[in-house]
Amino acid sequence: MRVKCVICDVVESIDNDLPLAKKLRNRPIHTYMCETCHSRIEDRTMERKDTGKFKENKPQEETDDYI
Repeated sequence: MRVKCVICDVVESIDNDLPLAKKLRNRPIHTYMCETCHSRIEDRTMERKDTGKFKENKPQEETDDYI
């Protein structure tokens, strides 16, 4: 399967039997990102986390007093 990176527009081919290939075929909302772009974003995110100014938006769990 030929896929195109959404960030750098590099065309790569991946195996048709991979779970990622099935996900891309069956759900058009999923996008492909090449390994270099993925690692670059991961590295920069870790750098921002280390500065202490990075704020993760995690959903807060609601506690119910009656349960």
